[in-house]
Amino acid sequence: MKASSIRSAAVIGSGVMGAGIAAHLANAGMRVALLDVAPTSLTAEEERKGLTLADAAVRNRLAAAAIARMPKAQPPQLYDPAWVKRLTPGNLSDHHSLLGDADWIVEAVVERLDVKREVLGMIESARRPGTLVTTNTSGLSVASMAEGRSHEFRMHFAATHFFNPPRYMKLVEVVPTEDTSPETVALLKELCETRLGKGVVVAKDTPNFIANRIGTYGMLVTLADTLRCGLTVEEADALTGPAMGRPKTATFRMLDLVGLDTLLHVVDNVRERSIDEAERLMFQRPNILVSLVAQGRLGEKSGSGFYCKLRGEGGRSRIESLNLQTLVYGEPIRVSSPVIDGAKAAKGAAAKAKALLSADPSHKHAEFAWSTIKKTLLYAASQVGAIADSISDIDRAMRWGFNWELGPFELWDAIGLESSVARMKLEGEAIPEWVEAWLAEGHDSLYKEGEHKRYYAGKGGYTAEMTEADAISLAALQASGRTVLSTPGASLIDIGDDVACLAFHSPNNAIGGEILTAIRQSVQEVSRNWRGLVLANEGRNFCVGANLMLLLMEAQNGDWEEVEDIIRFFQDSMLRLKRLDRPVVAAPHRMTLGGGVEACLPADQIILSPETYFGLVETGVGLIPAGGGCKEAAALAASRARAAGGGDLQAPLNALFETIAMAKASTSGHEAAKLGLLRPQDRVIMQQDARIAEAKRAVLELDRAGYAPPPEERIAVAGREGKAVLKLAVQALRLSGSISEHDALIGAKLAHVMAGGDVKPGCEVSEQYLLDLECEAFLSLCGERKTQERMSHMLTTGKPLRN
Repeated sequence: MKASSIRSAAVIGSGVMGAGIAAHLANAGMRVALLDVAPTSLTAEEERKGLTLADAAVRNRLAAAAIARMPKAQPPQLYDPAWVKRLTPGNLSDHHSLLGDADWIVEAVVERLDVKREVLGMIESARRPGTLVTTNTSGLSVASMAEGRSHEFRMHFAATHFFNPPRYMKLVEVVPTEDTSPETVALLKELCETRLGKGVVVAKDTPNFIANRIGTYGMLVTLADTLRCGLTVEEADALTGPAMGRPKTATFRMLDLVGLDTLLHVVDNVRERSIDEAERLMFQRPNILVSLVAQGRLGEKSGSGFYCKLRGEGGRSRIESLNLQTLVYGEPIRVSSPVIDGAKAAKGAAAKAKALLSADPSHKHAEFAWSTIKKTLLYAASQVGAIADSISDIDRAMRWGFNWELGPFELWDAIGLESSVARMKLEGEAIPEWVEAWLAEGHDSLYKEGEHKRYYAGKGGYTAEMTEADAISLAALQASGRTVLSTPGASLIDIGDDVACLAFHSPNNAIGGEILTAIRQSVQEVSRNWRGLVLANEGRNFCVGANLMLLLMEAQNGDWEEVEDIIRFFQDSMLRLKRLDRPVVAAPHRMTLGGGVEACLPADQIILSPETYFGLVETGVGLIPAGGGCKEAAALAASRARAAGGGDLQAPLNALFETIAMAKASTSGHEAAKLGLLRPQDRVIMQQDARIAEAKRAVLELDRAGYAPPPEERIAVAGREGKAVLKLAVQALRLSGSISEHDALIGAKLAHVMAGGDVKPGCEVSEQYLLDLECEAFLSLCGERKTQERMSHMLTTGKPLRN
């Protein structure tokens, strides 16, 4: 069976995880039956309606309610709210037979072994032989669940441990039993990677598998060291967040998000199932957690845990933090120290970790950081072979499941394997035998970088890391010397088959002079020596827009010639990209905003990751798109009018104007099309890490077809009458109080540009004419005090200002 043949699924359990998994299967194009138990009592609303327990609306209530919440869920569960139609609610009593129609059955009921066994028995009685069955469990014994089931069932059964929320978290741990067939494991791996876009790690059937096992241990030692070192929760979070290459939620915020009762459950599961007495001691319940849970302080879901959210004056919320000695909440403490400041100043996770550990060891922050890192590294090393077959699998699990920038073994290399082991020995720590043997063989690192990354593989030396299906690693290519040219803001990389990739790497991938220079240089280089160009990178985001700080500084200085030069340089760079005589394919991911969108629109095709948040959002900072965004929007409106029979420009223009004026950004790659920002040739692929390989294939296909660049366009515009319609809509919003006076000014200038100014309706204008209008409006808005206030506020807070 191939992953492509899985067209329908049934998910049993409509709780947080079951509903999230069902929604993501619908995202993958599957028809999904979501089933739960039939309720045994009526709600007050059902009683008012005169319903009985026999009514379908009552019997399907749990699953139906979960599906009804999906289109409006925050964060969104569905790539497109309309896809909720792919889901059908039901209950296990009445719709048991639906299991026989499913190609894949996912059990996602409560984390109780007895309940899961009962549900699996029900599944076996209804499923077709050969049907894939998986359990979503965070750490129960998968083999124990399958006890009593037939051999045929067990061959097709495994755990698929999704992380919450299933749409967004990359990791799926596939956990087979001794009876699971190799074909089932291979199918699950292919299914989760290619159809669901996940990163798969095969874990062993041990308590809490890989990520939760190491992550939970890390939280316990961090809590213990926080108390031992006398740190506050704010200090610990400042040290175990981005300063250590971890998410901003760090430790105590993460504990509140997970739920303190949930953590105790995970701790208990490891301790009760472990046969190692030393490990059982490691996973004892911390007294402070037991006390907080007993008091109902469970974290975010109860309103208080290590942090407490309170309503202040005017309905505004404020956060207080827990004093770990008194268990009383108080005003949060602003944290700073040479240790924290040194880590903040360092660039990249590896450098930050080095900075933390090279600080004065007598400082309590440095002592705490070393202690927590040391213990986590040693514990992870002790689990190699027990919870996973390789250090690579453990590192991937922690990166994908806990959003660590570096897995434990990658971190060990970053801080220096030899020197850190020597320091551990001086402190009397027991080093795992395999680490000692590896160093004794003369190795000084656990990984070797290159075009094919290699990792520790015991006496066999290094072995090549398995790459994700269809993934191209730009970092690995650069490490092997495949960089063609580079500026401080971007690099042109040879990705094979005479195709080059231009990758941004400025701070936040914001577009400034260095990226624009790289674009110009790359256009010349690709025209001479390559078959085509891919625009993609491996940053946290594809591009957050233009360099706003530079624009604000020049505007505040009143250097309008410099501002105009910046705009013209940007516009001209995008035109050169569009006119390149080789095919160009953009492959954006995550935040692709403002100038990031303008860098994609000149491409012959855009291939988006499903998690692409795409939008021309310049009005949010008091400006309009001026790197060709308005011009390309006008061209899109004209092409849609032609496609509709050459009729009225107004309807497509109105839709695009609303999208840009309201600074709308898509919540997925699919929604970018609904916002009108994509062309017919643009598409979304499910496997986000395959986007560069897919873009490369698209370049080669365009080249094989005899590529010719698009001719310079004459764009039909709506003109003065179309502008009047747009301005009327803006004025109506102003009169209703929906927008501010400054919003109305921005909207009027945007209308002027997108409609093509005061020319006759239907008049065809040049691209340069529209670029000139963009530049004029942009310069005018830069001079407005309220626009400068918006720009400054965004740079300071990361949030838009309404003024």
